[in-house]
Amino acid sequence: MATVQSKPYAESKEELISGSEAIGIACALADVDVITAYPIRPYDTVMQYVSRLKADGNFDFDFIVAESEHSQFEIVKHASAVGARTFTGSSGVGWFYAFEAITVTAGLRMPVVAMVGNRALDDPGAFGVEHNDAMAVRDLGWHLYWVATAQEALDMALLAWKVAEDPRVLLPFALSCDGSFLTHSQAIVQVPSQDQVDKFLPPYKRGTLQLHPDNPITIAPQVNEDWLMEIRKQTDEAMRRTSEVIKEAYEEFREIFGRGDPSPFIEEYMCEDAEIILVGMGTLAMPTRVAVRRMREAGKKVGFVRIKFFRPFPAEELQAALGKAKGVAVIDRDYSYGSPSYGGVLFHELRSTMYNSDDRPMMLNFIAGLGGREVMVRDIDQIVETTQKAIDTGKIEQETTWVAVREQ
Repeated sequence: MATVQSKPYAESKEELISGSEAIGIACALADVDVITAYPIRPYDTVMQYVSRLKADGNFDFDFIVAESEHSQFEIVKHASAVGARTFTGSSGVGWFYAFEAITVTAGLRMPVVAMVGNRALDDPGAFGVEHNDAMAVRDLGWHLYWVATAQEALDMALLAWKVAEDPRVLLPFALSCDGSFLTHSQAIVQVPSQDQVDKFLPPYKRGTLQLHPDNPITIAPQVNEDWLMEIRKQTDEAMRRTSEVIKEAYEEFREIFGRGDPSPFIEEYMCEDAEIILVGMGTLAMPTRVAVRRMREAGKKVGFVRIKFFRPFPAEELQAALGKAKGVAVIDRDYSYGSPSYGGVLFHELRSTMYNSDDRPMMLNFIAGLGGREVMVRDIDQIVETTQKAIDTGKIEQETTWVAVREQ
């Protein structure tokens, strides 16, 4: 098993690190056994960091530089089957190149933890953030979590192994980290001690599901129509159970590490009496909070809800949070060409969530910040003005608006 040689995290301490470096430290603290790498920006910075930890003797693990993203995910999938704690990642079209292995990882119930450095899909190319890369697995059985800060990147990586490896779950976990804004930007992070992490995160044990010569079992059988639906239903049941497992793990995390929001699924900011609530994911939280504070100072009742878990989708929490508002403005850093209202993926998930609610607010969609373009405070102001107009007139003139797009 891998070991941290020099115990660099014997005590908790503050470090100035990026989101990628925070996840690299989490890998060391979690005593990950196998990590695979293949370079593609912006996720590759985490691999550079763990390789430095290994070279300095601070983290002993099997580090395999693969010849492609597909091989990356194949290796960790098989390593997970034999009982190794694993980590890998990719970005953009690299994530797509690995899609066969990514799909099979969920189908085989392998609790691989992966980082997605969110970036635009080629072509045309851009290294900046979009969410469509990670969202492509939303229907396959992967947990999907959108990180907002470097601190959250470290914390949620530890929670990812805790949840994914729970025998009630055994489903892979993707940590989505906005390219550049989170992967490369540094912030002060409270790094926990090794003893704290050991108390929180038990060793990975597959039990009777572990592939071993002394335990001859079948992995990836061809079942055709005889058993496929039953196996799919088992995966569905596991995903239904994971919400409770997440709650348990989150409360234990808060107790041991002394930090964390009230809910693991969503963050509510100034929503108590909000008439308009903005909704978004990831690093969009920073400019949106600033805009909300300024509007509150001007007497406008505006709030913000950040969705953390996209899978499992926190429907009950969002119904409770949004049902009090008159209008909801959903800000998507993604797109879904040809979809109803030509809107974004998050918008459609939210509209479906609120459909059966007795208190259903007006909902508008805004596509913003694609390719790493900054979402400015003035953009948020315009979104709120458009939403307020719909509330005042009782009419939504345009359900989906692309924000800050130059005329062509």
